[in-house]
Amino acid sequence: MFKAILIDKNDKGQQVGLETLDESRLPDGDVTVRVECSTLNYKDALAITGKGPVVRKFPMVPGIDLAGTVEASTSEAYAPGDTVLLNGWGVGETHWGGLAEKARLDSRWLIPHPSAFTARQSMAIGTAGYTAMLSVMALERQGVTPDQGEVLVTGANGGVGSYAIALLARLGYRVVASTGRLEETDYLKALGAEQVIDRAELSEPGRPLAKERWAGAVDSVGSHTLVNVLAATRYGGTVTACGLAQGMDLPASVAPFILRGVTLAGIDSVMRPREDRLEAWRRLGELLAPEQLDAITRTIALDEAVEAADDLLAGRIRGRLVVEMTR
Repeated sequence: MFKAILIDKNDKGQQVGLETLDESRLPDGDVTVRVECSTLNYKDALAITGKGPVVRKFPMVPGIDLAGTVEASTSEAYAPGDTVLLNGWGVGETHWGGLAEKARLDSRWLIPHPSAFTARQSMAIGTAGYTAMLSVMALERQGVTPDQGEVLVTGANGGVGSYAIALLARLGYRVVASTGRLEETDYLKALGAEQVIDRAELSEPGRPLAKERWAGAVDSVGSHTLVNVLAATRYGGTVTACGLAQGMDLPASVAPFILRGVTLAGIDSVMRPREDRLEAWRRLGELLAPEQLDAITRTIALDEAVEAADDLLAGRIRGRLVVEMTR
């Protein structure tokens, strides 16, 4: 038997709660993992609250991230006792995920757990930090360097935003953070932001082109915010898009692309090839210090995850929430 957050749906709507389940209910997979830690992402919160079409089949255990130890395996890649990490691959959407004490998974979705981190630390990073690293790597590939000017991070108080600030600052970029919670300015500057601006400057409909300001940007907000970021990006700059906190729409013009040569780079973390995952986690191990993870993270128990999902969507959570199974 094991405990899990279980989401189900019937004629009365969606139900969610902490359940005790028999191991026989686990879905198919060639590796069974004893989960040590998971985390609560924006997507997990949408799934738990039912406020977004995340779950594709019911019943479902949410949780797009997990870290743990292999209990049983028919895969040649992993043996009992191996420590592993998972981000994405539709887990928590179409396949039972990490907000449970056990998970049965396809071995191709796993990577060896990074030696630079404990399970709690890797889940403090989770998909949020991994996505931020992929975004920074995309800026680097497009030739955005620290000497070219400021780099903007939107949704700065969220998980992706917090890690993007920390990573960019560690690499020597001058970071401007956009947030709806200016009371968190000290927190954002402690992460490495040189300037903090009100998200209201970017969240309303704007002009096709604005004064050139950013050499690059990491956007997790979408909609009018992303449009305004593109409009103010310098000639030849790059903006990475990895989220939709404001909305999925993009009411933009082609002006930034055809008049300033701006690049919009999409960042997918769910289906990313294994080689990219390994490189991103290698870079995270080089760039992130334990004290940074502590500053960004709060740990909760599995039975607190449902309530915390509402707080996360309401913008009451700063940084990252780690869900510890033994807490």
